[in-house]
Amino acid sequence: MPRVQYTSSDVDLVARMMRAEAEGEGRLGMLMVGNVIVNRLKANCLDFRGLRTIRQVIFQVQGGNFSFEAVQKGNVFYNPARSVERRLAKLTLDYWREHPSKYAL
Repeated sequence: MPRVQYTSSDVDLVARMMRAEAEGEGRLGMLMVGNVIVNRLKANCLDFRGLRTIRQVIFQVQGGNFSFEAVQKGNVFYNPARSVERRLAKLTLDYWREHPSKYAL
């Protein structure tokens, strides 16, 4: 059973975010970005209460700015997700959790 419900377009969006936020950090860095997205969706704390979809998490606005730098700068829209990012996104959405991003928000 996956950690969160998702669609194929959610996988693509998470993969694009992983690439835009952490391409230079390698596979582990991209997995951590994906883990933060899932953690925010599952979190029941004040900052993330009411978020019910992956799209809402990625495009969330806090304090007048988007929560993720890649959305704020538009980088998430520049490059399509490659198969490697899609595979990592699906891995994160299905089950991947690891220190130090296991509980990161």
